Amino acid sequence: MGLEKLLPCTVTLSKILAKSGHDVLCVIDRAVPNELAEVFEEHRSYDKAFDSVVSCFKSNLGLPVIYAPVQELTDYDDVRCYQKAAAQSLQRAIKSGFKAPLLVVPNSKRFSQVELCTVLGALEELYVPIQLREEVPEKKKRISSLSVLINNPNAEKIMKDALVLESARRIARDIGGGDPERMAPPLVEAYIEPLFANLSVTVISDVDVLSNEYPLFEAVNRAANCVERHQGRIIFLEYKPPKPARKTVMLVGKGVTYDTGGADIKAGGVMAGMSRDKCGAAAVAGFMHVVSEQKPEDIHVIGALCMVRNSVGEECYVSDEIITSRAGVRVRIGNTDAEGRMCMADVLCRMKEMAIERDLPNAHIFTIATLTGHAFISAGEGQSIIVDNSVAAKEDHARKLQAAGQTYGEPFEVSVLRQCDFDFNAPKVLGEDVVQSNSAPSVRTPRGHQVPAAFLIKVTGLDKHGVDSKKPLKYTHLDIAGSAGEYPNMPTAAPIVALVKTHLID
Repeated sequence: MGLEKLLPCTVTLSKILAKSGHDVLCVIDRAVPNELAEVFEEHRSYDKAFDSVVSCFKSNLGLPVIYAPVQELTDYDDVRCYQKAAAQSLQRAIKSGFKAPLLVVPNSKRFSQVELCTVLGALEELYVPIQLREEVPEKKKRISSLSVLINNPNAEKIMKDALVLESARRIARDIGGGDPERMAPPLVEAYIEPLFANLSVTVISDVDVLSNEYPLFEAVNRAANCVERHQGRIIFLEYKPPKPARKTVMLVGKGVTYDTGGADIKAGGVMAGMSRDKCGAAAVAGFMHVVSEQKPEDIHVIGALCMVRNSVGEECYVSDEIITSRAGVRVRIGNTDAEGRMCMADVLCRMKEMAIERDLPNAHIFTIATLTGHAFISAGEGQSIIVDNSVAAKEDHARKLQAAGQTYGEPFEVSVLRQCDFDFNAPKVLGEDVVQSNSAPSVRTPRGHQVPAAFLIKVTGLDKHGVDSKKPLKYTHLDIAGSAGEYPNMPTAAPIVALVKTHLID
């Protein structure tokens, strides 16, 4: 599928600040081009709020101007200020009825990737949800075209990069933001397959295979499997490079299409918005789209989308069950609302097996999930959390990913695994090897986002591949509960950009 079909409108690079197919100029930088300096100073002379609010006015270039100024920066602001301003400029352009804006992209000595981030901020604002695009085709585009003026010798590369990344983020928003029926597991499969014709796609849906090989996933799927349109899917996507691989990136994404909480049902109105619990798998799909477009010559990439609905009903799994994982670990269920770690665990184990059986070079395995409310309250809205195992931590991986996130507007906080996180999951009685969760919500559990990472390491046998083992394996858990975007905001598609810049671009 071509990039143009995945973009919100026609997007082009402009080389002149003039009326040439544009109907409005969008400006966000206070240091404006010389051609606009006089009219901007005139407005400043009588409007003290000019540099703090969005405004629309005539210019001397024969085009109206929308000015959405970047806020006055403090020492602690980051590049997201530019993304926000770019989005605000497009918002106003759309409200004003313009159809072909030209965005003047600023430079910045402080933020090295400001041009790319600004364009991404503008493109994000133009996203239209998949169901609206499909059901009301005349509303599938908010504008007819977007031009961008980038004063940088690498403008064409920046533009190409932005378009590939935005097409990937659009895929992630479609999956993550689609409602529980539009993006039920079988329909995610149908959506995915035409996008990745140049990758190896393997879909596991047979309930017997799931029960035998992915028993923890199938436990979550049990109630949903009674309804054909809700039946679970594990979708593997694999890219093999043309040259011998120097490293392997393996991604497992939580794709809970709707989370009722299961038998431990979510009460008190907190079930609304739980269709967003698939944003981890959505991010994996977006990342794999970048891989399919960039075709790295020496990086092997495998992604897995764990698509399942955590339904409640007479067939649902319940607390106190003991289920043996793929790795042979006996798991006592403590809370059916801790389904995210369940649906990913056996797939993570399969990734571990592939890394060992195929002797994959320099393998690094990830889980990506909107996993815990604890992550949200710990890091705050807009931030993801990184938890490295001992092997990844030895390479200082978390700090490298955090640095990329800071540069590209997808910030992370770094958490550290400790022995107490493993002790929390320790068996309590004879006959169980690990306890899946306690009965309390993560927000009332000490170290509530680190404990699931420890569980995933223990239940998959990754604990046998630490720094002193014969086959050390790098593993990183990313909790994106705070950054994925909660309704009514659009899904952000985090952390695709940071992951791409860290693990595909180096």
